[in-house]
Amino acid sequence: MPGPEAHSNVDDGVLLRLPPVRGIGSARVITGLVLAVLLPPGIELMVTVLGFRNFAMIMLLQLAVAVAVAAIGGLWPAVVAAVLGSFLLNYFSADPVGSLSIADPTTLFTLVVFLAVACGVALAVGLASRRAQEAARSGAEATALSGLALQILSSDGSLEAFLEKVRSNLGMEAVTLLGSWGQGSSGQTPGAPGTASAGTQPELRVLASAGPNPPLTHAAADHTAVVDPHYTLLLRGGPLSAQRQRMLAAFGAFVVAVRERQQLVKSRRDNVRLAEGNKMRTSILRAVSHDLRTPLAGIKLAVSSLRQEDVHFPPDVERELLETIEDYADRLDHLVDNLLDMSRITADAVNPLLSGIVWAEVLPQALRGIPRERLRNELPPNLPPVQADAGMLERVVANIVENAVKYAPDSDVVLTARAGAGITLGDRPASELRIIDHGSGVGQKEVVDIFQPFQRFGDSPSPAIGGGTSAGGGIGLGLAVAKGFSEAMGGRLAAEPTPGGGLTMVVTLPLWTGGPQ
Repeated sequence: MPGPEAHSNVDDGVLLRLPPVRGIGSARVITGLVLAVLLPPGIELMVTVLGFRNFAMIMLLQLAVAVAVAAIGGLWPAVVAAVLGSFLLNYFSADPVGSLSIADPTTLFTLVVFLAVACGVALAVGLASRRAQEAARSGAEATALSGLALQILSSDGSLEAFLEKVRSNLGMEAVTLLGSWGQGSSGQTPGAPGTASAGTQPELRVLASAGPNPPLTHAAADHTAVVDPHYTLLLRGGPLSAQRQRMLAAFGAFVVAVRERQQLVKSRRDNVRLAEGNKMRTSILRAVSHDLRTPLAGIKLAVSSLRQEDVHFPPDVERELLETIEDYADRLDHLVDNLLDMSRITADAVNPLLSGIVWAEVLPQALRGIPRERLRNELPPNLPPVQADAGMLERVVANIVENAVKYAPDSDVVLTARAGAGITLGDRPASELRIIDHGSGVGQKEVVDIFQPFQRFGDSPSPAIGGGTSAGGGIGLGLAVAKGFSEAMGGRLAAEPTPGGGLTMVVTLPLWTGGPQ
């Protein structure tokens, strides 16, 4: 029997082939027939030349020939060997010798038993050969399916990529996956189990397809495979052999696995998004209940004091109250700005307007309100411009400097910058701005946590600032916003220890090339 064809699958230009399965081919059948014709007479010739006339032993030799022929050529050559052997036994070894007549009925019975045993053994050998061939074919299919499963699990997991593998492995022109959709239910996910309402028939919707002009209905498909109550495969192409039908059943199980994996990934993403949203809402409520109410209370107290008609404040006290109102109003404005910026960052709604900006250009606005005696500007002249959004870069610098001033109260804050060899972002040359304080710093393990939103020093085991002790308000968004804006502009924000103690924040942005990036 000829071996089955080897199917192939094209995956990114690499052929995935089923291992070839070789059965009893035509060459072995012909060899078996030749031996079936030559060996039985050869046995008779040999015993005649040797003068050996033991009927039972000669019969066993002929039986051995039939078994050997069955192992080589299969059933029909073995039958030929058995029939020819029994004829030769009757003619040359059974009395009367030289005649086809049999004088002793026992000899006739012996020859019949010999023929039956020889044919039975040949049938058993042929059946075993077929079973071995089927086992080899099943092993080949299992090997191919296992390799395909590994490719699917290591791929992007999309249904389209999976259906393309199904199409090419089965030799189909196009494949479509239909999923059940509960009629009359709103907001349901196509193909999600259990979407059909009670008493309604689920409607099938197209989830994915592969190949040109994929079938969209059962009538347009040449083959249909219901892989489970919620998914159906429609195939257009040539006939499906028994082997390919078995592979299609296995592919159906893969369909369910791929689809369920997609739903699990989506559910996990949704859960993470919900958890982040809950955290954001909780933190905003905390900010409103404490961090926003504190400056509001200060403003209200100062305004109420100034409005008292029966109290006349000296000019210096009145000036101090007005300064308090202005300071608290600035704090409120800063808190609200950070909340709005963080919501934009988490919603991927940050769209920077990039242009060429020199570091020194953003410092006047970014450092407004920072005590000048706390700052040391050591930026070298003639630095090349960086690719940045002016407003975002001002917020980045302002948040980092305010953080350093607040949490390293006994340290000057030093600003320096550099550009040149060794400073890159990917394959692009870059420049970096360093904001250095000499506070108590943070541990190496806490460096990652300092950029988490809604983290303040003293709120958790992981400090979110450059060192020292808590010095006032804030809702723990300054560094998170700075990092988000830095990355939105194509740069990065990192923290590293300051030699001698403290923390250095490093803002790295690509150099401006004068054109769209």
